[in-house]
Amino acid sequence: MGRYGENIRKRKDGRWEGRYKTFDEHKGKWVYCSVYGHAYKEVKEKLTKAKIGIPYQALKKQVQNMDNSQKNDGKTSITVLFSQAAMEWLGEIADKRKYSTYVKYNTVYQNHLAAVIGSCQISAAEAPKLKETVTAYLSEGTLSESLQKSIFCIANQVLDFANKNYGIGIPLLERLPVKPKKKMVGTLSKSEQARLLSGSYQRMDKFKLAVVLCLYTGLRLGELCALQWKDLDFEGMTLNVERTVQRVAVQGCQTKTILLETDPKSESSKRVIPVTAEILKLLLPFKGTQTYVFGGRKPFDPRTMQYRFQRMLKEEGIDSRNFHILRHTFATNCIESGMDVKALSEILGHSDVKITLNRYVHPTMGLKRKQLGMLTDFYGQICGQAA
Repeated sequence: MGRYGENIRKRKDGRWEGRYKTFDEHKGKWVYCSVYGHAYKEVKEKLTKAKIGIPYQALKKQVQNMDNSQKNDGKTSITVLFSQAAMEWLGEIADKRKYSTYVKYNTVYQNHLAAVIGSCQISAAEAPKLKETVTAYLSEGTLSESLQKSIFCIANQVLDFANKNYGIGIPLLERLPVKPKKKMVGTLSKSEQARLLSGSYQRMDKFKLAVVLCLYTGLRLGELCALQWKDLDFEGMTLNVERTVQRVAVQGCQTKTILLETDPKSESSKRVIPVTAEILKLLLPFKGTQTYVFGGRKPFDPRTMQYRFQRMLKEEGIDSRNFHILRHTFATNCIESGMDVKALSEILGHSDVKITLNRYVHPTMGLKRKQLGMLTDFYGQICGQAA
């Protein structure tokens, strides 16, 4: 019997089989393929790789076909193209990093570097040309600051890989300093929060419960959608963040994406969050035999959660916002309530309190007014002492 939503089953011969759909260019249609293993976990890993389309075999074949003289005691005098080094580097990323990381890096390379400098030689003599070509491409002004940063970062990682593996000695690319534009996320106002919470408590369902839970814990959207009932300790009154879910592109198809469940964003993102008795009381009626709190037998789709959130905002007469604003609102409310910044940073899963303060805390006008109001007593004490 196949596991729901996974297409994984145990065969009569004792092996596990996983099936997935892929587009056959020769036949011009979608076909089913299978992967096999001796354990469920092994097949699930193979199935995930196959669905995402990580070209392990293609990468290995390309590396094997490269002349062995390219790696002669770390020194090389032959031509190494940027595309060759990039594909070999991407092969290492596919083997060592999270699948979503590989997909992100490969997408940036294919969309912005392959056609621009893929055919360029990697050598010290070609370094000025590489820098000039990349800089000219980015100076067109159509790409965001974040994407430009990613392009430079990936280009330099490829060059660094070539230096270490082929002993080329090419200097890394240098960007002109650009003052980053501050992206304002903001928070929901007190009146907007009141309307949203009031509407949620009056007509509670699992989507409104998700919004309330986020306002009380600051969970990321992916963490919320991947939350399982086993992550909740009703006796200890805690919530464990063990995983996240996101949509990633499938190679070879421009519009196809899959829902991928992975480890959290970083090591610091794996955390235990205290949960109030009120929240646990709201969760309890929805608890059943299914695995996921909001998704049932499989993780909930973040896109659907975003859509339902937009509909909730519209129902309450609130302007459209991204779901992530709930996390910022939570952080700001915690600071205004007097929470210790270090404690808040750990609850949010940040590696540094600076991230918490610089990105997630947005002092309201009311808080600023309150803080400035304290100066009245302060100056009064000074005048009293002077007298």
